[in-house]
Amino acid sequence: MNSIHEIVQQVLTTGYLSVSAEEQLRRLLTREYGREDFYAFMKLQQAAMTGRVKQESREMRCLSTSRA
Repeated sequence: MNSIHEIVQQVLTTGYLSVSAEEQLRRLLTREYGREDFYAFMKLQQAAMTGRVKQESREMRCLSTSRA
């Protein structure tokens, strides 16, 4: 299983957070994790808030809203 910081590194490299990566992160965040993973997740949150990372789940939500 990937660690939080490994998933975050991949997301930051691609600039895209897929639904499956988001689900993996949710599962991993329910378990005990270390400082490195915590800081990596914080970095991911900041990147998402500033638009450096696009979220597949948000794109899907926007598409479904615009079709309604």
